[in-house]
Formats: sequence, C-alpha cells, structure tokens
Amino acid sequence: MRLRRLAVALVLPLAFTACLEGTDYSTNVTPEIPIEQTTFASTLNVSLPASTKTASGLYIRDLTVGTGDVATGTSTVSVYYAGYLANGQLFDSRSSPSAPFPVQLGVNAVIKGWEEGLIGMKVGGKRQLIIPPSLAYGPNGYGSIPSNAVLVFTVELVAVQKPAQ
Repeated sequence: MRLRRLAVALVLPLAFTACLEGTDYSTNVTPEIPIEQTTFASTLNVSLPASTKTASGLYIRDLTVGTGDVATGTSTVSVYYAGYLANGQLFDSRSSPSAPFPVQLGVNAVIKGWEEGLIGMKVGGKRQLIIPPSLAYGPNGYGSIPSNAVLVFTVELVAVQKPAQ
C-alpha cells in the first residue's frame, strides 16, 4: 500500500506536466491571424482585391490619388488620419480642422506600416493602409491596441515639406 502511494505521488505530477506541455500561461497574447483571414467590419470598406500587397505584407489602396508633391522615404509630411482595429473600433485620429499630424519618414518615428505606406503618396491623396501586426505593434500591442492586431488606417496627405536649399 505504501509503495502504491509513493508511485502515485511520483507519477501524478508528471501526468499534469505532460498535459500542460507546450502551453504558455504567462502571457495573454492573441495569436496572429493573416490579413487574408481577418474579418473586417463592413464600415471600414476594406477590399483586399482592390489593394496592392507589398513584399512586407502591407496592403495599400489609393482612395483618391493626389496631384501635388510626392512623399519620399526621407520626406517630412503632414497628414490627417484615422486608425481602426479590424472590428471597426477607432483607436486614434487626427482630422480637419485640427492641425495635421507631422511625420518625418525614414527615422522610425512611426510604425513600419506608415513608413512604407506613405511613400509615393501625392499631396491631396487619400490612402487606405491595411497593416499586419509585424509592421505595427506585434505581439506586445500598444495602449488600447491588442496584441497581434491588424490595423486599418485612412491617411490623407496634406503637405510634403520641401527640404531647405
């Protein structure tokens, strides 16, 4: 009888350990879902077929093509924007008549999805950026943005600052 209790005492913890193997309960990270498998709120008007997918996985769709100066990878630009989670929840915005948001490209001042997605825009243009977590806040999230969130931005380019000569 005593030998049986000892055997149970030794085997039981091993059984529980085997059940938990591969499970990480130390974090509350939402798994990353590819953009192509993401369900978007209809209010966001996301159309992946009408968008261009870049090598990094960013989707870009020009809603309005501008006619002014073009943003380059080293430009300082001013934009109005609205940022949404895939479920349609607005998490941040800057819109007219407030002062536009200034962004210096090429210095990692903003998420990688913006760094890449604003290049080539012309002043007066409006663009939708569908940004995978790897080009946004990844598994850490940020503030009200959950881990591994796909982000949808509508960005309007207001100005491109010309370099001093």
